[in-house]
Amino acid sequence: MKLYNVKKNSTTISYAGVLEKVEIMRSTLRWAPKLERADIQKLLNQCNTLRDEVMQLSHKERFVKASTTTVSAKSKSEAERRQALIERSFVYDGVFGENPKLLEALEIAERAAPTDLPVLIDGESGTGKELMAKVIHANGSRADKVYVSVNCGAIPDNLLESELFGHKKGAFTGATGDRKGKFESANGGTIFLDEIGELPLQSQVKLLRVLQSNEIQRVGSDDLIQVDARVVAATNRNLRQLSQQGAFREDLFYRLDVIHVTVPPLRERKDEIPLLYEYFLVEAAERLNRAPLKMSVALRNFLAKYDYPGNIRELSNIIYRLSCLADDTAGLEHLPTELRPAGAVTSKKQAADTVIASGTLSDMKKEASDSAEKQFLEHGLQEVGGKVAELARRIEMNRSHLQTLLKKHGISSKDYRTKTSDKS
Repeated sequence: MKLYNVKKNSTTISYAGVLEKVEIMRSTLRWAPKLERADIQKLLNQCNTLRDEVMQLSHKERFVKASTTTVSAKSKSEAERRQALIERSFVYDGVFGENPKLLEALEIAERAAPTDLPVLIDGESGTGKELMAKVIHANGSRADKVYVSVNCGAIPDNLLESELFGHKKGAFTGATGDRKGKFESANGGTIFLDEIGELPLQSQVKLLRVLQSNEIQRVGSDDLIQVDARVVAATNRNLRQLSQQGAFREDLFYRLDVIHVTVPPLRERKDEIPLLYEYFLVEAAERLNRAPLKMSVALRNFLAKYDYPGNIRELSNIIYRLSCLADDTAGLEHLPTELRPAGAVTSKKQAADTVIASGTLSDMKKEASDSAEKQFLEHGLQEVGGKVAELARRIEMNRSHLQTLLKKHGISSKDYRTKTSDKS
């Protein structure tokens, strides 16, 4: 039996290193058929060494989640935390607000990204778990490597092992040649295992081996293949509860749950709804080749208060529907029938009257602010000849944030590069 050797005088041990040692010792104890007295003494010595090493760690290193909440949340406001992420060139493909739960999740993801530790993301369906996985990949050392996504719940059980680990020619009917699996394809990069809770128990055993030894075995082959893929998994189920019920392997759960990120539902981050629907309005306009849709105040109020059982995915679907069905301005009458409030207006004249009647000083201020912001960006791009990086440097703004603002207003930097070249 192989025991894990621990350096007794280590002063550079990290939080991640401690977790790895604990997991290896747990596995040794769990699966060893018989332990001799000498082996037991070795494990006890390792436990004592780990205890001493943990006591040398700072509070921040011991508890990733605790450090995030105590250091960031208590000493900084949510606005400062959000701005700090942006200023650190945090890569995020979308928009986010100042919701403390989401900021905590993003800060944990940012800390976990540079490591190769497994990450388990949980949250309701449609909350953006895969987006969080891409955040971890994009902000880590493997950002320039391959990212492979696998939906474990969408693959038939009899094909799952072949899909994940590949197969050898002749391994089964229809296997006409050797084939790489997803883990081999993700070698050097990141593999995202979505709906990990749907993985059959037999496949869970194979996945556990990959996490323990970084080795896979193709179906029908006796050869072991070394793989180096960073594993990020996601689920909308309670894996701890499933493991207690015997429906999910406990040892696999603890292997995956080294870093845990929870994505809060949209109903708990309603401050982000206006940011999100503005973002999707621009995105939908680009895909449908039309000008960004305007919305009546009544519709905006409805979208701000709605609970979104389907979370961000549902909001995105609503915006795309509105952008497809409405002309210049969408109102409550363009909502799906099952969502439409009772007595919603139906005619264009009624909708226009409702916009005027519902208008507020706040709405007018927002419209004026957006207009000024757009003019500022257009003027800036004109001055720098459409060079986004140069404009970001001049106005001291993170480049990715500037790209988001340009996208929000439907501004293309290419248009300004063309105009500049024409003048010259």
